[in-house]
Amino acid sequence: MSDMTASCEQFEVTVHTSPGPTCGTFSLLWLSLIGSEGETPPSSLNPDQHLLPGSVCLVQLRTEAPLGELVLVRLRLEARAGFPNLDWHCSRVEVRRRAEVQVFLCDRWLRTAGGDVELRSGKLCLLTDETEEKLQQHRLKRLQHQQELIRWRLFIDGAPQCVDVKLLSELGPNLSYTLKSPAANLHYLKGFAGRSEAWNSFSELETVFAQCGLQNKIARFVKAHWKDDWYFGHQCLNGCNPLLLRQTRLLPSNLAVTSDMLRPFMPEDSSLELELQKGNIYLLDYEVLDGVPPNVVNGKQTYLSAPLCLLHLNQQKQLVPVAIQLQQTPGPQNPVFLPSDSSCDWLLAKIWVHSADFQCHQLVSHYLRTHMMAELCCVATLRQLPELHPLHQLLIPHLRTSLQINLQARASLLAAGGVFDQAVGSGLKAVSVLLCRASARIHYRTLCVPDDLSDRGVDKLPNNHYAQDALRIWDALLRFVARWVDLYYSGDDEVQNDSELQNWITDINTHSFSQNSGFPQSFHAKAEVSKFVTMFIYSCSALHAAVNFSQLDFALWMPNCPASMSRPPPQVKGAVTEDDILSFLPDANSTCRVLSALTVLSQPGVDFVPLCHYKEAVFKEDAHRRLVEEVQAQLKAISDDITERNSQLELPYPYLCPASIENSVAI
Repeated sequence: MSDMTASCEQFEVTVHTSPGPTCGTFSLLWLSLIGSEGETPPSSLNPDQHLLPGSVCLVQLRTEAPLGELVLVRLRLEARAGFPNLDWHCSRVEVRRRAEVQVFLCDRWLRTAGGDVELRSGKLCLLTDETEEKLQQHRLKRLQHQQELIRWRLFIDGAPQCVDVKLLSELGPNLSYTLKSPAANLHYLKGFAGRSEAWNSFSELETVFAQCGLQNKIARFVKAHWKDDWYFGHQCLNGCNPLLLRQTRLLPSNLAVTSDMLRPFMPEDSSLELELQKGNIYLLDYEVLDGVPPNVVNGKQTYLSAPLCLLHLNQQKQLVPVAIQLQQTPGPQNPVFLPSDSSCDWLLAKIWVHSADFQCHQLVSHYLRTHMMAELCCVATLRQLPELHPLHQLLIPHLRTSLQINLQARASLLAAGGVFDQAVGSGLKAVSVLLCRASARIHYRTLCVPDDLSDRGVDKLPNNHYAQDALRIWDALLRFVARWVDLYYSGDDEVQNDSELQNWITDINTHSFSQNSGFPQSFHAKAEVSKFVTMFIYSCSALHAAVNFSQLDFALWMPNCPASMSRPPPQVKGAVTEDDILSFLPDANSTCRVLSALTVLSQPGVDFVPLCHYKEAVFKEDAHRRLVEEVQAQLKAISDDITERNSQLELPYPYLCPASIENSVAI
């Protein structure tokens, strides 16, 4: 009898429900303790204990045989007859055994349909650090379960794949969220839905702008200066698409310009050849749009062009356009437009460049380089990095929202009847072609800020606020990530031996870009891992802020950013009047449809999480907390500097102020 008593053990289990107002449930909770030598049968809470928001419930458990080392807590919800079947958000479970308390973090939603959920105690660790066989098996089993739930699906041939989910409900509560945005004021745009004709005059556009854009300081500046050459160049650096401009020291062979043609726009003591040598010539090349099928809007054909635009950094340190060729193949019906042409010809050529930029901005710089990159990383992380892997915990707060927002985008914006189908020059046929082509042209270096800015020769350009801010944010993120990596990998050999990490990069490569993309095929060093993880975090947060939350400011004055063109590109010079320019621009209803969509997309969430702020419990642990405090301090210093700089500028650049950068792609 005494031996039997000696083998009995007493446990005090404390179940913590998270404090949010919807975190409680009516369901019954069953729990079991799993040890290295055995487990307890399922026990439930006392009938008088309820899983209320913020509640703490106690369960006393007594075992008849020793459990050995306590390794897991198993939870299961059971719906209570007659009551709503509500999800439950569990914060953690604490188990007291004699004087020792073990904490099993949960920090997630549980549902009755989810079956058993097993929680682990202890720190984040690599697979090689797992010493208990049951924990190794649990880690593997959880990953296999994730791979059954989260599968890849082809969205567009040649582009990164997406999650194989058709309905929002399939994501479950831990991968979905409620976006609370301030109500977008679409009152003055909705009434144009039935007007499928062109605008009658610029004064009509000004009337619409007065209702929709007059309170927007940047939009007012755009409207005042959109015809100015210096402002055309400024937008290439600090507009909503700062990713295309590049320095060139060699003219493209298909750009039909000559030194004599451009002599009037060069300094008196210089020439085109000298300015090329000095690095003062820059290029916008929309070759990716060449031959892309244009859309039909309101039953009428629209038109796309693939311009080449040459810009010069002049002696006033302004970047100004000096030559625009609207199609890729030179010829007599594809003239090169110059600043010395008639003001209408030159303005129309610049409008064509802006319209091409709209297509590349929306589908490549925005959707491909932020939304699709976030989903790519999210799916691979959920499939290949278990929750206890340190990089899973670091990445998921930056990725979790991407599955829902992309699912919604594919079901609305990019679907039949959506805004691309009904109002944009690159309609549904073009979306597939353009994303496939752009994916084939993506290179790893273009996704890494220092490499990209240096390769494009724009890192030293004066007044390039995007470049200045992006570099500082990248550096802060890279330091943060590198120190996180240092916590778990003592040397490069541990990186090489981390099979989960190697499977992760393999999964990303298998389902993303071609082998010519320059993505690492495997990881050999800690520095490689840190840079790769930083690239994803930057893409999901800062880059998305730069290309998403800026777009309405530059598009509210529609002629600065036309989403489609209603007439083909001019084939001769001198045939266009100011009235003609209006006939090239989008119809009234498609203009307002695009502006309505951009208004909604430009609203940050009320409860948005700023960059490198984390709600998850794992970031509150000592070593992690110190790293988070360091990076937050660095980002605050950057925010303060940007705020001070912007206060001195007539035209501020606010989009990369860390205080207003969302931690993930959530809209």
